[in-house]
Amino acid sequence: MNKLFSLDSRLALCADYVREGARLADIGTDHAYLPVWLAVSGRIKSAAACDVRQKPLQSGSENIDKYGCGNIVTTRLSDGLDEVSPAEADDIVLAGMGGELIVKIISRTEWLKDPDKHIIMQPMTKAFVLREYLCKNGFDIINEKACAFAGKNYSVMLAVYDGRRREYPCSFYYSGKLAADDPFAAEYIKQIIKKLSYKAQGRRHSGETDIPEYNIINELKEKFGVDIDDNG
Repeated sequence: MNKLFSLDSRLALCADYVREGARLADIGTDHAYLPVWLAVSGRIKSAAACDVRQKPLQSGSENIDKYGCGNIVTTRLSDGLDEVSPAEADDIVLAGMGGELIVKIISRTEWLKDPDKHIIMQPMTKAFVLREYLCKNGFDIINEKACAFAGKNYSVMLAVYDGRRREYPCSFYYSGKLAADDPFAAEYIKQIIKKLSYKAQGRRHSGETDIPEYNIINELKEKFGVDIDDNG
């Protein structure tokens, strides 16, 4: 048996949220690192490693063969969860894609509206769009952690469906359930503040006087205790 590789920080957080003995659907699996790692570690019952492109699936198949877990992990050509049945997935991972794409996949998969399904998401962009969608469409973000990867900071969140629509202050959609004592939260929030500041400056330079981004920035600074010059 080949020595098992280590997961990068994003996938490691995703793995932490996968339940022991779960049936996994890994969407956008790429090299199938996550399902292979979980299978070899004895954490999951089965896994569907899904991707919309054939080339990543071929790479994933090679890793499945290399680590001898073909009895647990299978590859599947699928646009999102279109080719996955509810009975095949307890825990669903949507990682390494934009928040808007994750929203698109969730919104067209009705069987995710099941409290027994755990949805694990790692948006590369537009995390605030994803959080707002979840909250306003009956999904509860029950946990969230930040990590650093390749010089940037990302968030991994776990959500379940309970049918309750939630309304939060705008700042929540930028920070979610991240805790102030999360070791990577401050850097994640600083990154968010810089983006909001850039947007606010554009509004100000175009003559706008009502600039909501400044209120969001102040709320984030207060909650996470970060000190950053956001005035450009």
